[in-house]
Amino acid sequence: PVENAIRPLTLQRKNSLFAGHDEGAANWARIASLIETCKMNAVDPFAYLAFVLKAIAAGHPQSRIDDLTPWAFAKTSSPNE
Repeated sequence: PVENAIRPLTLQRKNSLFAGHDEGAANWARIASLIETCKMNAVDPFAYLAFVLKAIAAGHPQSRIDDLTPWAFAKTSSPNE
């Protein structure tokens, strides 16, 4: 059971070897973290990332960044979105 729980982390670590450079690895880690946070909050990662990118492109204020967290998205989106 424990081995199965950490298997995705091991695979991600191995895949991160191909990030190219430190900045690329840091960006990859941020996206991977957001995707895993979505999964932990029962949020569709694709729908969440599309929502966030659209909000940022539309000028979402930085002072309301908490509105763009996966758990805030889960509260405002319907299960069919």
